[in-house]
Amino acid sequence: MSSKLGTLFLIPNTLGDSAREDQLAWVLPSETITQTAKLKHWIVEDAKTARAFLKAVDGVSPLVCTIQEMQMNEWRGAARNAKYGDTVKPADLLKPLLAGNDVGLMSEAGVPGVADPGAELVLAAHQLGAKVKPLVGPSSILLGLMASGLNGQRFAFQGYLPHETHDRSTRLKQLELESKKLQQTQIWIETPYRNTAMLMACLNSLAPHSLLCLGMDLSLPTEMIVTLSIGEWRKRYPNEAACASLQNRPAVFLLLA
Repeated sequence: MSSKLGTLFLIPNTLGDSAREDQLAWVLPSETITQTAKLKHWIVEDAKTARAFLKAVDGVSPLVCTIQEMQMNEWRGAARNAKYGDTVKPADLLKPLLAGNDVGLMSEAGVPGVADPGAELVLAAHQLGAKVKPLVGPSSILLGLMASGLNGQRFAFQGYLPHETHDRSTRLKQLELESKKLQQTQIWIETPYRNTAMLMACLNSLAPHSLLCLGMDLSLPTEMIVTLSIGEWRKRYPNEAACASLQNRPAVFLLLA
């Protein structure tokens, strides 16, 4: 075993599969791409997706890499091998670091550890004494905030909101109150097939003058970023049928009361 630990590189991914090769020059700095192409040890959510990304990054060189899959369970502090179902501790996935090898931790979309699995592996790397190096890339949360026109000085990311209708409405009203009290932009994401339900919940639960930004397909050719008052959103999308074009698209929601 090497006495020198490797570095854990946190590798951003594109925010969608479409036209990935065309996206790279827009969303990843050249140094991020260069470092990504050098790494031979990987921890990822899905090997197939990871190989497609790596091929786009460096399609000329052969993909001779060690790729370990993970599914993070933040409550139990363990990673579960997606193929075989056996429980693996984060430190086990990081064994290449102990041998002096650099390792890449890749998100499925965006950046690792932010609205995405990986935080436990990063913490485990710190506990091993390894260097952790985050690389620059796209985050839908920050891109949405930048383009929203809402308060970028004070904001909070809420992850996913409840799915049940009553609980979701209650939580939206709570976030609106917090936003008004603190003048804080509230940010959350939703599973794409629930976009319509989430937007309608916002329109039914929030005050007419509160501002809502909807950012969809960020950094992709089909990108849409719109900020309107709830009252204006109600005019644009008076019912669920009118929202059909918003379904099944990666989205981030931002609210300022």
